[in-house]
Amino acid sequence: MTFATLGLIEPLLRSLETLGYQTPTPVQAQAIPAVLAGRDLMAAAQTGTGKTAGFALPLLQLLAMEGPKVTANSVRALILVPTRELAEQVHEAVRQYAENLPLRTYAVYGGVSINPQMMKLRSGVDLLVATPGRLLDLFRQNALKFNQLQTLVLDEADRMLDLGFSEELANIYRALPKKRQTLLFSATFSDDIRLLAGQMLNDPLTIEVSPRNVAANTVKQWIVTVDKKRKPELFVHLMRKGKWKQVLVFAKTRNGVDALVDKLQGLGINADGIHGDKPQATRQRALDRFKASEVQILVATDVAARGLDIEDLPLVVNFDLPIVAEDYIHRIGRTGRAGSTGEAISLVCADEVNLLSAIEMLTRQTLKRQNEPDFEPEHRVPDTDASGQVVKKPKKPKKPKASGGGGGKRNLGRWVDSGEVAPAEPSIKPVRKVPVFNTGPRKRKP
Repeated sequence: MTFATLGLIEPLLRSLETLGYQTPTPVQAQAIPAVLAGRDLMAAAQTGTGKTAGFALPLLQLLAMEGPKVTANSVRALILVPTRELAEQVHEAVRQYAENLPLRTYAVYGGVSINPQMMKLRSGVDLLVATPGRLLDLFRQNALKFNQLQTLVLDEADRMLDLGFSEELANIYRALPKKRQTLLFSATFSDDIRLLAGQMLNDPLTIEVSPRNVAANTVKQWIVTVDKKRKPELFVHLMRKGKWKQVLVFAKTRNGVDALVDKLQGLGINADGIHGDKPQATRQRALDRFKASEVQILVATDVAARGLDIEDLPLVVNFDLPIVAEDYIHRIGRTGRAGSTGEAISLVCADEVNLLSAIEMLTRQTLKRQNEPDFEPEHRVPDTDASGQVVKKPKKPKKPKASGGGGGKRNLGRWVDSGEVAPAEPSIKPVRKVPVFNTGPRKRKP
């Protein structure tokens, strides 16, 4: 199969030839004809399998072949994404695909001045990539109108709910024309997203080119168990032992990112970090330097789990496990892309055992464990498996209370042996609020 057999027009085929695209990926082969036919679509595929081209190529063709010329402050197609980095990445791909088409494309997101964006939108844009918050700001300031909107794309909709965009999404949908084509693309679809899709899509075609919530088999995964306080020391040890040249590291919090970067820089290691508190220009500069191999270690929060496309990235390290299990798939999906191989290492301590169990249950695999000599944890990480079970060691019998206070440590009103480890607290998955939309009848596109 070729891109020509999918029905793409000659200007797009020329762009794909320039970019070196030869054979459609499975998600592209199924999605492109469906989008061209005007179907609503819900597509799930592993990250790095070409989802962006799967919706962008047919969307650009529809815009070039159908509909009136875009008017002032209007937009004909809208792609919503959760983060600034993903907005930049998606728009860059769209710009390259549209190189030989007479279409105007643009990206808007927060963290930068709104005024240049308002000026750019005055002449109208055929295809706009946007984050929800900035899109609403522009709409409320009358810098953007949706009366010409033909198609809406939600890329990584589950992540938008994780980031708390449910209210923004509901407000956006109320402003959009009811007669439109709607496409949902993501690497994972939670039950919340499937419920959301049932509310907003009209007789959608569902595409799942790989098992649901399964990490790419091009990524070799394993975990190293360690005490929490020794994670930075272990990371440096593994980096030097493995002679790592380019590593993307994920930490749970912004403070965690800054602390690890400071430690690495203090050891003379070329490291930088990105998270939501940093200005967009600073984040983009750090990412560009990392892509150019000017920075050896890039540490990030989950703001970077989706939307980072780094060619031939060899290694991802989870310094902390993610709170939401689905984010593990997106994190490790930064490596092993487009058929390349990669590695993903997770540093796991005892109080992350429930997060580990959730990841293994989601991905339906038990991650291989290894202990690093001299870093064996004092607080053992209980065994887990893909069934979601946490296998705990039998508790030692309690010692009788003795007078004089010797022989043990007092812990929350009971005596425990000094070698006993209290069981990890259960992990509570954040509750995501799913927006409720008007589900009245909608007219199909002719």
